[in-house]
Amino acid sequence: MQGAPERASGRPPPSVWVLSGHKAGDNAQLLALAEALGWPFEVKRLAYRKTELATNLLLRVTLAGTVARRSSPLSPPWPDLVLTAGRRNEPVARWIRRQSRGRTRLVHVGRPWAPPKKFDLVVTTPQYFVPDRANVLTIGMPLHAITPAALAKVAGAWEPRLRHLPTPRIAVLVGGVSSPYRFGAQEGAALGRLVNARAEQTRGSLLVTTSARTPPETAAAIQSALRAPHHFHRWQAGSADNPYRAFLALADEIVVTGDSISMLAEATATGKPVFIFDLGGMRERGPRPLRAARDARSLLHLILMRIAPPRMRRDTRILLQSAVASGRAAWLGEPAPPGGAASAEDLARAAAAVRRLFEA
Repeated sequence: MQGAPERASGRPPPSVWVLSGHKAGDNAQLLALAEALGWPFEVKRLAYRKTELATNLLLRVTLAGTVARRSSPLSPPWPDLVLTAGRRNEPVARWIRRQSRGRTRLVHVGRPWAPPKKFDLVVTTPQYFVPDRANVLTIGMPLHAITPAALAKVAGAWEPRLRHLPTPRIAVLVGGVSSPYRFGAQEGAALGRLVNARAEQTRGSLLVTTSARTPPETAAAIQSALRAPHHFHRWQAGSADNPYRAFLALADEIVVTGDSISMLAEATATGKPVFIFDLGGMRERGPRPLRAARDARSLLHLILMRIAPPRMRRDTRILLQSAVASGRAAWLGEPAPPGGAASAEDLARAAAAVRRLFEA
């Protein structure tokens, strides 16, 4: 629970629930927005049934897709505001509003699967094709809470542990499988060779961290390709010893795998040179041909992106290419980008839009 003083009007601030799901990127965006609002908020962690897709699509406003014993309790008093992201959380958010007899306001971050009119506000990015509406705010990159102060706070604990590694230090932020791209052992080995060559060329070292989505075989392939001095961290569920933010703080350069737009947003916020690892076809423009699919999963994704309503489509290349065109990033293997910290305007705009929901 986070606290905040009363608003200038003298009224107590709205109460806020943050629906935390299974995707770290979604959760990071919601927490960044909640902290930017400065209102009291409570994190409600949700666990899902394996059959949640069927029940959620059928019932639409329900808790049937969650596992109650593994989720935070949802009971009165109902909040004034719910912050949510991801398809699995949508039915829960709408269920909460129903219990409050419509009083609770809903703010969805990212791509809404329900029509945008079902929410009071949708905060989205150009990788999704959410139509322009009065209640839709399109920002440049995903929300995040990366600031110089936040990085300085975490750097101290890890600096002594990494002091033996030569500079320049190159952070390597590894994502995972994200349709339509493949990120298996072959791609992992290619990434390992490229970042190892970069470290040897600069006579520096590597700070590598995987994530919740990184397949074990991919992590192993990356690590096997490293010969330069390095620290390799394998993500583990529930571990408090996560160096992700410390690596952002202590690195001189940052490499991000192109599957993770959230990692890209956080990396470019540091103002350091950022390189994007192309998982195949990320520099291309226009609709991806079906022959580009490397497996059944990516083929299904490409088909769905052609037949689904525009608001349900996604093309992460839009944000990757925008970061390169603006000079905030470069493709791995190309000359270093000019760099420069990305603006914090997106978070301020999103917070202001949420506050306006309560001005009346």
